Amino acid sequence: MRRFLLAMAMCGMTAGAQAADLPDLPALRGGFTDGPTSRINWQGFYAGGQISYGRVTSKADGISNSDLQATFFPPPNVNYLWKPLGMARSNDGGFGAFGGYNAQFDDVVIGFEGNYIHDGFRATTTGVGLVYLPDNVTVLSATNSTAVVRLSDFGSARFRGGYAFGCFLPYAFVGYGVGSQTVDRSISAVPGPVRPAWTNDSHAKLVYGYSAGVGVDVIVTGGLFARAEYEYRRVTSNIESNINTVRLGLGYRF
Repeated sequence: MRRFLLAMAMCGMTAGAQAADLPDLPALRGGFTDGPTSRINWQGFYAGGQISYGRVTSKADGISNSDLQATFFPPPNVNYLWKPLGMARSNDGGFGAFGGYNAQFDDVVIGFEGNYIHDGFRATTTGVGLVYLPDNVTVLSATNSTAVVRLSDFGSARFRGGYAFGCFLPYAFVGYGVGSQTVDRSISAVPGPVRPAWTNDSHAKLVYGYSAGVGVDVIVTGGLFARAEYEYRRVTSNIESNINTVRLGLGYRF
């Protein structure tokens, strides 16, 4: 870690010194351009791996579980009172990979990137209601309604734009992609229904969404670079999920 931080701290000074010493050398891939400048060549293909940590908020309040609840026929003189579901939230980490191509125009760098992340988000929301006698005063027990929103994989195509400052390339990006969402639902009541009921359900589907964020790539040595990034992601279906993550990555420019 100390070596990595020292390499970043010395990056700008090293760029200027080497450019001044080598004014007549041809440009090298991942090295310095011709002339007495400290410009670094970011152009070309690159690939790498990443880890992430973030928070998801899923608007699961639209899931009333009413289709399940309709199958619960209470015993005589009993009334089930189901409570609506609220927001589902979760914090978790993930890992993935990225790869793309940069085109450089002086210090301006633009490019396209494919980005994949495998998340472990498992957001849960539960509504605990009551079970009343016909007088609506006497409480017998409780009803329970639950939804778990799992978001596992998301792959996106991104457009990036940045401005190079020697070894540092701060950038912004926007992207569009597709992911995987699974919703697990369950309900229960005490006392239970008088006939068999639909108590649980699980459904997986593809979800589509967009992403946007900012980051910085930093040359460590040669073609090796480190990455720090923030991404906002929104995926929609019958459930809307908003995801905020921070990421660290390591890549190589070919």
